[in-house]
Amino acid sequence: MQSPILQATAEKRIRLSMALPKHYRIDYLLNGSFKSFYIRTENMDNAEAWHCASVDAGLARIPKYRLEKVAKVSKPYAEHFGVTNVEWAQA
Repeated sequence: MQSPILQATAEKRIRLSMALPKHYRIDYLLNGSFKSFYIRTENMDNAEAWHCASVDAGLARIPKYRLEKVAKVSKPYAEHFGVTNVEWAQA
């Protein structure tokens, strides 16, 4: 059995690793042209990747203030304007 200090340290490390942002690489096609970029965020999923690719392509906007809520760009909307084949992976 671990001492309470070691157990608390291990729990703290787990919490910190979960809260820290990670780096992701997003690849996509814009009107048939390959584009790629890296982004640092706490979590990533397909919807977030499509939105980030749309921001990079100039379809969506970045919030002016940190607390400002901006509508996410959907996959059909992005595809309508030429963003396709969005793929992401942790870098």
